[in-house]
Amino acid sequence: GAALLAWRILLALGLPGAWIAAALFAVHPVQVESVAWITERKNVLSGFFYLASALAYLRFAGYTAGRPRQWSVYLLALVLFAAALLSKSVTASLPAALLLVVWWKKGRVWGGDIWPLLPFVALGVAAGLHTAWLERAHVGAEGAEWTWSALERGLMAARALVFYAGKLAWPHPLIFMYPRWDVSAGIWWWYAFPLLVLGVFALLWRQRATWGRGPLVAALFFAGTLLPALGFFNIYPMRYTLVADHYQYLACLGPLAVAGAALARLGGGTTAGAAAAVLLALGTLAWNRGVVFHSAETLWVDTVTRNPASWMAHNNLGLLRAQQGRWASAIESYEAALALRPRSPETLTNLGMALLAQDKPAEALVRHREAVALNPDYSEGWNNLGITQARSGDAASAVASFRKALQLRPHYPDLYLHLAHAYLALGRVSDAMASYRQALVQRPGWPEAANNLAWLLVAAPDPALRNPAKAVELAEWACTATQYRDVHALDTLGAAYAAVGRFKDAIFIAERAERAARATGDNALAARVQARLAGYRAGRPVTP
Repeated sequence: GAALLAWRILLALGLPGAWIAAALFAVHPVQVESVAWITERKNVLSGFFYLASALAYLRFAGYTAGRPRQWSVYLLALVLFAAALLSKSVTASLPAALLLVVWWKKGRVWGGDIWPLLPFVALGVAAGLHTAWLERAHVGAEGAEWTWSALERGLMAARALVFYAGKLAWPHPLIFMYPRWDVSAGIWWWYAFPLLVLGVFALLWRQRATWGRGPLVAALFFAGTLLPALGFFNIYPMRYTLVADHYQYLACLGPLAVAGAALARLGGGTTAGAAAAVLLALGTLAWNRGVVFHSAETLWVDTVTRNPASWMAHNNLGLLRAQQGRWASAIESYEAALALRPRSPETLTNLGMALLAQDKPAEALVRHREAVALNPDYSEGWNNLGITQARSGDAASAVASFRKALQLRPHYPDLYLHLAHAYLALGRVSDAMASYRQALVQRPGWPEAANNLAWLLVAAPDPALRNPAKAVELAEWACTATQYRDVHALDTLGAAYAAVGRFKDAIFIAERAERAARATGDNALAARVQARLAGYRAGRPVTP
């Protein structure tokens, strides 16, 4: 859809080779990351709305068939632009791109060309500022990784422009996480990049009478659309890479439009043959690149193969191995990441959890303590330290760690669950019940928290803490949420029914729980349920 819109826009603007440029946009390998990586679905969605808005605005401005200044079309363009911003705020550059088109076609820009775009500018600025605030305040795009001077950011931006243009001309190798450059104003060869960029723009400006304004407009569109990702603004991925293929999803339309026009000017059958050869080559590369995004495993294995210096890729491969239960391989990946970045709290705590899974709590504690020492505001580090302390039998220290994590992240339901477990280990039943209730406030209807709280409402040692009627309500909810398949939820519901005197229902549910436990091979749990079932048949509820 986006490629068809691009073709229609270029055709309406009278660009030779519009179909070639649109086809290049559709099949170029640098686009694979935007199309095949599900996280960047927002890129393609925002691009579609961006191009649809541009086409509607050009119709309003009189560049396509139809009467100019149709305000219904203008409103459509504005709504589509808002949809683009809500998909991804990087599309905020559209008003500037439309003014470039005006200058390209007219050779000048007057007030009548500018004022209709002011609402677009206002929306774009608002969306851009909001995203910049989110990146810093919530995503975490600030700190030691972003301490470049203004000069260094300029050098970085110039090198990034050269990098992206180079990947369009020669898309190999393409890497999900490219090596992170060490930007330094003290290294002389870094200054070659801004000199090259300025030289290209100076040449295009000087030759605009001979070559036309098109190549200059394409270059300005390329640089302007890439501007948010060039390093002038902090974005979180800069922690591990300064460039990424998906950043130039829309920006590449400028150079590709020039390439399409150049191929079209070959004339006759030569144009079709050359275009077919280029598209076939690029399409083959794109097909091969797409295979990398088949799964998380293929993606991270390819990334560490092509960029073995990427600590983040090794860390993420370790996370994947951990999810697969391949703990030895996960530890190997985490250690590779730490060899590249020894002071990474995330990797240290990930390694700690892998060591804990291999029943090495003492080693795990060392890693978790290192993580929180490096970053005392790292809530996940405190949480994992608490889990490890609880597993080590130190429930008091676990409570302290969980409470520290909650100070940093008060709306994280898992923390309340972990804290409740630690309180129970200390015999602080009332505190545990309060924590379960908080977990349910943060995640309403959470089956695990509902079930655990229901059990305590039935079997708390202190009669003042019991509430069998509320226990029935919570246990029924837990069973419904788990489709009456969770043995523990069934066991709790049976106990709750017995506590309110519904022994017939308790017997029915307990028999179901016993069958479910035996079906899973948990004979110990089945025996406990069977013992309670005998009590229900004798008219006895569960006793604390």
